[in-house]
Amino acid sequence: MCNLYSLSKGQAAIREIASVWTDRTGNLAPQPAIFPDQSAPVIRVGDEGRELVMMRWGMPSPKVAVKNRRTDPGITNIRNLGSAHWRRWLGPEHRCLVPFTSFSEYRVEPDKSRTPVWFARGEDRPLTFFAGIWTRWTSVRKLKEGEIEADLFGFLTTEANAVVGAVHPKAMPVIFTEPEEWEAWLPGRSSDRVPMIRSTSSRRGGVRTRLGTDR
Repeated sequence: MCNLYSLSKGQAAIREIASVWTDRTGNLAPQPAIFPDQSAPVIRVGDEGRELVMMRWGMPSPKVAVKNRRTDPGITNIRNLGSAHWRRWLGPEHRCLVPFTSFSEYRVEPDKSRTPVWFARGEDRPLTFFAGIWTRWTSVRKLKEGEIEADLFGFLTTEANAVVGAVHPKAMPVIFTEPEEWEAWLPGRSSDRVPMIRSTSSRRGGVRTRLGTDR
């Protein structure tokens, strides 16, 4: 699954393309490599409308995954939406958009080594969004931090398309490339129902998904 992505576009571009009303990220520098449990910008709907905030990458793990463990580093990629653990966060109030410009999957070489392969919509790496969910959660992420309360996010995955599947056949992130897709995902817009995400073939080597509606 994707455990590395990049965001090279500035916050002004994010605010403009996603109609963000409030920016709470401060002076946001480019992030060429975002790894699990690092903080990254996320768009959610707050009391005053869409806001850009910083969250830590990794949703709370299911209890079985952290049994007998002292920390919970979080789950970055979410696919089993039928699980009761994830269903609690599929409502409109927990949806978010995760801006990115490229993401990486590892290709397993014949000698079993792994090579990172980067994917983007085009050579200029335009701003794109993962379909995400978020929550505020109290847990121990790292022993040195102790117990903390933090806003956490992860993004949904779907069947890999032809481009990503050649490197990572199991799954790929759910990606929104068109305004009507991310407008439908965030609450208060065209639908408050959970969309069904279907992967499609790429266009000119880019990564693309298709959004339908689960009635």
